[in-house]
Amino acid sequence: MPTAAPRLQPRVLIPLCLFLLYVVWGSTYLGIHFALESYPPFLLAGLRFSAAGVLLYGFLRWRGMAPPSRTQWRNAAVTGLLLLGMGNGLVCFAEERVSSGIAAVAVSSMPLFAAAFGGLYGNWPSRREALGLMVGFAGVVLLNLGSGLSGERIGAVALLVAAAAWAFGSVWSRRQDMPAGPMNTAAQMLCASVALLAVGFGTGERLPAEPTLKATLSLAYLALFGSIVAFSAYLYVLRHARPAIATSYAYVNPPVAVLFGVVLAGESVGPRDIAGMLVILAGVAVITLAGRSGKRKLNPRAP
Repeated sequence: MPTAAPRLQPRVLIPLCLFLLYVVWGSTYLGIHFALESYPPFLLAGLRFSAAGVLLYGFLRWRGMAPPSRTQWRNAAVTGLLLLGMGNGLVCFAEERVSSGIAAVAVSSMPLFAAAFGGLYGNWPSRREALGLMVGFAGVVLLNLGSGLSGERIGAVALLVAAAAWAFGSVWSRRQDMPAGPMNTAAQMLCASVALLAVGFGTGERLPAEPTLKATLSLAYLALFGSIVAFSAYLYVLRHARPAIATSYAYVNPPVAVLFGVVLAGESVGPRDIAGMLVILAGVAVITLAGRSGKRKLNPRAP
């Protein structure tokens, strides 16, 4: 009986982690929108991850968890730069120009990039997955013709680069020696925060003298729930489930973000934007349903 609990644990934790990803990450787009009222984009992301990283790393070291090795720090730095530095920093940059809902719709193309990048490690898309890629990227093109992104080319490019960077970092990290458990989260956030703060101050961004209460509370929400809670959940699912399951939050985040944006921020979404979202999600659905359940996971060390 004592050995049964560890086998049952992922069955409980994976659905719980997915629920957190669906709801919390869906709401963080609006959180970024509110925080940008006072904080510039790259410093916002840098402050978010530095606060969360310091708190989590300090707590883990206080609990006696060993620090990452030199190799693990290097891998965490690369992954953190891709997932958080580029993946999140560019989303903050883009949300100065587009609505939170449209940003979430554009980022929903991430699983398409993940399927494409899988070919770098010999996991070339099947015919059905290739069809899903073509459908999904057609949705990206349609989205760029919609009202939300048509006049914001810089924002559109930033969102697509963010999605591609997040996808490549997710695929690459599964084959690397990463820190264990939540230390992986802390190390990535610490490394990414250094890069984000350097970019922010280097491009002339300055901290606000009198930030609004709503912006500061949004920053705190992003650091605690969006970073520590949800990002830890994502890394857990990434290690213990198929990539298609780990990236399934892309199904739910766009409508959740659009709903939060419409209800709480009065944002509007045009018919072409909705059409683009549906086509992107159709492509993601084809890729996921095509599945790779018969193939080995990308990370041979994952259980």
